Amino acid sequence: MFAVIRTGGKQYRVSPDDVIKIERLADVDAGNNIELTDVLAMGDGDSVTLGTPVVDGARVVASVLEHKRDTKIIVFKKKRRKNYRRTQGHRQNITILRIEEILAAGEKASPKKKAAAKPAADAGKATDDAPAKKAAAKKAPAKKAAAADKPAAKKAAAKKAPAKKATKDSDKE
Repeated sequence: MFAVIRTGGKQYRVSPDDVIKIERLADVDAGNNIELTDVLAMGDGDSVTLGTPVVDGARVVASVLEHKRDTKIIVFKKKRRKNYRRTQGHRQNITILRIEEILAAGEKASPKKKAAAKPAADAGKATDDAPAKKAAAKKAPAKKAAAADKPAAKKAAAKKAPAKKATKDSDKE
């Protein structure tokens, strides 16, 4: 099944589960569903229904995935032999939609299926690698203690006294 819809001054041919980029829809939040009622044509297999200008009662249910800005378009103007060049960039605000259903006149939208949450029973179970994590935690403080046992004399020897600079009086002689 497919439909041709009109939104933002453009026409799109859509099918269920398609993801499309359209002009920004300001009044809809991300994650919500929206119904597009400007359906210009519908098709299912061999039958095609054309609207005059729209198909009566037909609508497309879509979910809003996100609002963002499209890729940059470079606008370059030039007049030859006049030393006139202007470069300008533009990013259009867009909305990303996923087409859920295409409904003819009189059809009702099916309820949105929610994914079943995994049970939280996994959090209470002890895993096989838990003893290994405890052993690793015990080894880490032992390494720090070994580093602290080094004599302070070695650390002091590592620091060298700064070399004395020649004074200006000795340079004059």
